[in-house]
Amino acid sequence: MNKEYKQNSIKNWAEEDRPREKLSLKGKNTLSDAELLAILIGSGSRNETAVELSKRILQEYNNNWNDLAKLSISDLCNFKGIGEAKAISIITALEIGKRRSSQSVFELPRISSAEEAFPYLFSFLGDLPHEEFWVVFLNRANKIIGKEQMSKGGIAGTVVDIRLILKKSIENSASAIIVAHNHPSGNLKPSEADISLTKKLLQSCKILDIELFDHLIIGNNDFFSFKEAGIL
Repeated sequence: MNKEYKQNSIKNWAEEDRPREKLSLKGKNTLSDAELLAILIGSGSRNETAVELSKRILQEYNNNWNDLAKLSISDLCNFKGIGEAKAISIITALEIGKRRSSQSVFELPRISSAEEAFPYLFSFLGDLPHEEFWVVFLNRANKIIGKEQMSKGGIAGTVVDIRLILKKSIENSASAIIVAHNHPSGNLKPSEADISLTKKLLQSCKILDIELFDHLIIGNNDFFSFKEAGIL
């Protein structure tokens, strides 16, 4: 292997200077335009790294992504080190960015009561033949920022790990959560296990300063709210 190329290889750079590793360690906002493009390109040529190649491409078009997005596959392939596969990757990424910018920002639904939470929860818990347990993550404005299935069981019940609920809540930067599970039988009365779990989860959430907004049981096109029942 050419000695100069080996020295220029991104693999030989300090880890924090490699685009992929830099993104992983420091976040996407720390990357320059050339570093972002280098991740798409993947590798450079014998005489230059992917970052150097990216800088050369961007400089040719005044570091303007809009101008770069107008290029065809053949245009990009005119750059030494860019083949058809790399050109397609670049065009695809720029097209995704274009389509994203043309879409309106999705307004996150805000939950202020069990009645408002029910239609959202019913959309994925209603009419299931087995029991599932889900957690819905809320921000400080009580807007939904995500949801995740915590467990899936049989007709009679499902096992839930409180530690996993808390872990996922922290990972999603949730200020509050709603937990919910369904009763396939349609009987909305909470079991002793349901009540015990809810009280343990409530105490655990308080320690981490996460609000347990409510626990809902979904069944027979209706719901039971632990909050409204005074259990929370």
